[in-house]
Amino acid sequence: MNPPKCNAHDYIQFLIATPRLYSCTEAAKVSPVIDASPSHDAFTRLLYREEPNSDELWREVAPLVEKTKGILVIDDSTLDKPYANKIELVTRHWSGKHHAVVQGINSITLLWTDGDSDVPCDYRIYNKAQDRLTKNNHFRAMLQTAQARGFTPAVVIFDSWLCSG
Repeated sequence: MNPPKCNAHDYIQFLIATPRLYSCTEAAKVSPVIDASPSHDAFTRLLYREEPNSDELWREVAPLVEKTKGILVIDDSTLDKPYANKIELVTRHWSGKHHAVVQGINSITLLWTDGDSDVPCDYRIYNKAQDRLTKNNHFRAMLQTAQARGFTPAVVIFDSWLCSG
C-alpha cells in the first residue's frame, strides 16, 4: 500500500489559508507540494480515513486567536451534492446559496474573528441519522467546548434558527 499523499496537517493548513473555497479540489489546486502534489482524491480519502475531530484543528489554530477578544461566529453550510445518491452523509438541507432545499453535506463551524483574521476553531458534521444530534445540540456543544478552551469573546453571533429545536 502506498503512503498517503496528504495528512490532516496539510488539510488544516489549507483551511486556515483559504479565504473562500473549502473543497478537496481547491485543496489539491493550491497545494504547495511541487513534485508530487496530492490530487483531490487524496484529500477526499484523507477525510474518509480521519474520524471527524476538531481537536487537531484547535491545536493548530490556538496560537492564532486571542480568546478574550474578538467575536465567535457559529454558522452552518451545505456542500451541495446534487448527483450523489449513495454518499453516506448526503441528505436534504436548506442552502442559502440556492435559497432552496438541496442534497448535500451539512457542517457547522465555529469561527473566531477580530475583524482582520478569520480562524476556524471548531466544526461538526451534521449526521442526525447516525449520532441523533440536532444542529441545536451541536451548537450548544460547540459553545461548551469554546468555554472549556477559555474563550470569553465580546460576543457570539449566529443565525436565529440555532435557538430553536
